[in-house]
Amino acid sequence: MTEGVEHLPARPSWDCRVCGRPWPCQPAQSELSRDHSRMGLAVLMWNYLEEAAKDMPQTAASELFNRFLRWTQ
Repeated sequence: MTEGVEHLPARPSWDCRVCGRPWPCQPAQSELSRDHSRMGLAVLMWNYLEEAAKDMPQTAASELFNRFLRWTQ
């Protein structure tokens, strides 16, 4: 059970430290959505996308976009 535990990314894999799924996992998305305005969330996630792209240069840009930004719309 991971309720009440903050779901954060482990770098350089960007998998969740709690549940091991690709971050932002569903619990992280819920936490982030709750704590940020829509615009603030998009800017924050863009920054995370840029950091993840540095850590995972082999990952397609479209995959990173889908993972970090698409869900914020």
